[in-house]
Amino acid sequence: MTPEALADLVRTTVARLLADRRLDTAALPEQVTVERPRNPEHGDYATTVALQLAKKVGVQPREFATWLAEALLTEDAIAKADVAGPGFLNLTIATEAQGAIVRAALEDGYGTGSELAGKRINLEFVSANPTGPIHLGGARWAAVGDALGRVLRARGAEVTREYYFNDAGAQIDRFVRSLIAAAKGEPAPEDGYSGTYVSDIAAEVLRREPGALSDPETVRRVGVGLMFDEIKRTLHDFGTDFDVYFHEDSLHRSGRVDEAVAKLKANGSLYPKDGAWWLRSTDFGDDKDRVVIKSDGDPAYIAGDIAYLVDKRGRGFDLCIYMLGADHHGYVARLKAAAAALGDDPAVVEVLIGQLVNLVSDGQPVRMSKRAGTVITMEDLVDAVGVDAARFAMIRSSVDSSLDIDLDLLRKHNSENPVYYVQYAHARTSSIQRNAADFGMTPGEDYALLTHEREGDLIRTIGEFPRVVATAAELREPHRVARYLEELAGTYHRFQDNKECRVLPRGDEETTPLHQVRLQLVNATRRVFAAGLGLLGVTAPERM
Repeated sequence: MTPEALADLVRTTVARLLADRRLDTAALPEQVTVERPRNPEHGDYATTVALQLAKKVGVQPREFATWLAEALLTEDAIAKADVAGPGFLNLTIATEAQGAIVRAALEDGYGTGSELAGKRINLEFVSANPTGPIHLGGARWAAVGDALGRVLRARGAEVTREYYFNDAGAQIDRFVRSLIAAAKGEPAPEDGYSGTYVSDIAAEVLRREPGALSDPETVRRVGVGLMFDEIKRTLHDFGTDFDVYFHEDSLHRSGRVDEAVAKLKANGSLYPKDGAWWLRSTDFGDDKDRVVIKSDGDPAYIAGDIAYLVDKRGRGFDLCIYMLGADHHGYVARLKAAAAALGDDPAVVEVLIGQLVNLVSDGQPVRMSKRAGTVITMEDLVDAVGVDAARFAMIRSSVDSSLDIDLDLLRKHNSENPVYYVQYAHARTSSIQRNAADFGMTPGEDYALLTHEREGDLIRTIGEFPRVVATAAELREPHRVARYLEELAGTYHRFQDNKECRVLPRGDEETTPLHQVRLQLVNATRRVFAAGLGLLGVTAPERM
C-alpha cells in the first residue's frame, strides 16, 4: 500500500466513523497526512488525524483514535494499529500490501503527478551579466534552476526555462571599453573587466573584424555575441539548456519599455519628482518608491523589469518565477509592486533568493580563477570535480543558506562523497540485474515473502518518492530530491550488505521465489534512483 493510498484509506474510514456516530461530517479534513515515524518501533506510518478532529466533533482524541484503530484493523492492508500519547495513531502495513509500492515504482512515471497540470510557469534563472564567465553563484542557479524546472514538469506544469540576457546598460559599455583596451594592449579601464577571457575575446573580435577598433559598435556586437555564445556553451556542457534566451535590449528597441511606462503613467502609478518619474511602489508593499525614468530621461533598470513582466504575462504565463542572487533581496517587493501597479495579481511573481557559494580545498578557501581573475567560475568547478559532482553538490543544500563546497570531498570515491554514494547505489542495482540475467533469473511478485526488516525499510523508502517530488515542487526545493536519494542509497546499501537479504543464489543454491521477489525489489529501487537522478540532471551510471 502506497502512502497516498493509506492516507485515502484513513480519510475514508474517518468519514465513515463520523457518519456512523452522527458526528459533524464537516470536520473531515480535505486531506489526511500519514508520515513515517522517526522510530521504526512505532510502526510503518503515523497519523495525527484524531488530534485534528477531536475538538471539532467534541470527542477526546484518544477515544477517536481508538475508534479509528478498531475500524482500520478490519482492513486487510492493516496489520497493526496502536494508539499512542494523547491521540497519535501508529499503523503497520501488512507485508503483502506493501507490494503495491513495488508495483507502483516499476511503472513508468513513478514520482510524477498532475497537481500542476495546466499551469504555465516561466522560470527565469542564471541570467548572469554577459560580461564574463559564469561564476559560482550562477553555477548554483544553473543546477538548482534546471532541477526545479524538471521537478515542476514532473508534477504536470508546463515550464519554460528562460535566460534574461542583460545586453543593455552601463555594464555592457564597460565591457566594450575593456575589450577595446585589451585589443590595444592597454590596461583595463578602472571600472572595467580584466582576466584572460577579455584578452581572448578581444583577439577573436579583431580576427573576425580587423577594423573593429575604429567602430565601437562592431566591438559591442561581436564581443558581446562571443561572450554570450561562451556562456551558452558552458551552460550546455553543465547540462543546463534554456527554452528561451531573452534579450533585454529588445525591450528598449521595440518600444515595449515606453509602452509599459505609458501604461503606468495613465493609471496614476507613476508621479513626477525632481525631474524623474517615480513608481508608487510603497503603495504596493515596497519599502520605498522607485525611480523608473531618471532625470536625464533615460529609463532606470526597473523600467526594463516592468516591461519584461508585461511581456511574460502577454506570453500567457500564469506564474513568473525569478531566481536571483543574494544581493537581490530588494527585488522581491519591487517586482511584486510592479505587478500590482500594472493591475496584475502580485502572486503571479515569485522570487527565490540564493545565497553565496564558496570553494574549499585542503581546508582553505579557493579565492581566484586563473582565467576570470577575480572570481571562481563554473568551469573551474567542473574542471576540479566533474559535472555530476558539481551539480549534486549545488543542488543538495537549500538555497536559503550559503554553501561551502569541499573539493577534496567531491573527489573521493567513497561514501563520504554524497554523489558517489548515490551513484554507486544505482550501479550496484545495475550489477545485480546483469548478474541475475546471467543466472537466468526472472523477477517474482510474491511480496508477502518480503518480511525482513531491511526489505521493509527499503520498500517504505521507495514509497516516499512521489511525496518527496511533490513537496519539492510545491516548496520550490529540489534539494529535497537529492537528500531523499542519499537516504534511499543508505537504505539500499544496508539491504544489499545484509547477508540475510541475498538477492542472487549462492553457488549451487537453487533460485527460490524469495530470490526472485528480492530481484523485483532491486529493479524497483533502480528505477527510483534513475528517476531521481534524472530530476537533478545527474547521470545514473550502470558501472563504477
